[in-house]
Amino acid sequence: MQDIRKAMEVLSYQQKPAKTTEEALQKQYNFWNTQPVPKMDEKITCNEPIEPDKSSEEIRQEPYSLPPGFQWDTMNLNEPLVLKELYMLLNENYVEDDDSMFRFDYPADFLKWALQPPGWRRDWHCGVRVIRSGRLVGFISAIPATQRIYNHVQKMVEINFLCVHKRLRSKRVAPVLIREITRRVNMVGIFQAVYTAGVVLPKPVGTCRYWHRSLNPKKLIEVKFSHLSRNMTLQRTLKLYKLPEKTKTPGFRKLTENDLPRAHKLVAGNGFDVFNALDLMENKEFLEELKFGIGDGNLQYYLYNWRCPPVPPQKIGLVLQ
Repeated sequence: MQDIRKAMEVLSYQQKPAKTTEEALQKQYNFWNTQPVPKMDEKITCNEPIEPDKSSEEIRQEPYSLPPGFQWDTMNLNEPLVLKELYMLLNENYVEDDDSMFRFDYPADFLKWALQPPGWRRDWHCGVRVIRSGRLVGFISAIPATQRIYNHVQKMVEINFLCVHKRLRSKRVAPVLIREITRRVNMVGIFQAVYTAGVVLPKPVGTCRYWHRSLNPKKLIEVKFSHLSRNMTLQRTLKLYKLPEKTKTPGFRKLTENDLPRAHKLVAGNGFDVFNALDLMENKEFLEELKFGIGDGNLQYYLYNWRCPPVPPQKIGLVLQ
């Protein structure tokens, strides 16, 4: 019985995503071991691709096979109903905390803005649907980017919004999505990518810590996003995080439509409960001063088909939407 219990504990540990480098070093990464990414224990001193660029003849021409009952869909996000489907998929199944209490909620117009920057391609909006019902159950995206890695400038893509419906996560759809978006990006001559995750995979190029600035502390405490600090009452907490009535900088005001044509209205102070930030670039110099509190989560940065020495948070200048 003791051996069975021990085996079950090892299996359970293997199935849980790693949150630290130490945990990741103990895990087996069957999918990532097949991909051009550095190994967890690899010591890197160079700044270069892992694999050379492929010729058009070397790139697979046909889409990867999905499990029976599913099909690919190149999504037209200019169609309001399609955009709404993507919003619903992400709203119900995208990144959430370990207790399934909090999840990102990206409005449809924000998704359209994030996924259609200059140079965007429709074939990089890659969906998976159930053949019988047509229901959208998976998605992954790429957008064009040019990134500086130390002293090297590289054309690549940003991979984002990888999402699989909760009921399908045992079918290994996510690796197929990653392979398919890689194939589609390779088809136009791009072989590197950058992406982020809240878990540790082989191998982060950098790690940033989340910080949070309470705007509505009463609500945040009620929903258990945060809690009252020791020796603090709710009234003292509300007073601590209360925003000033007037800006300290004379003339500083919200951006309006009259300021910049086609600009989005700023809606700060209009329903937001918390302001999130990362300790990248010089942010650490003012986070505490502006009453940000350090969070308990990290954001890992990854490069696909590229190896380079680790990059400290203050040298990271990339924020994915």
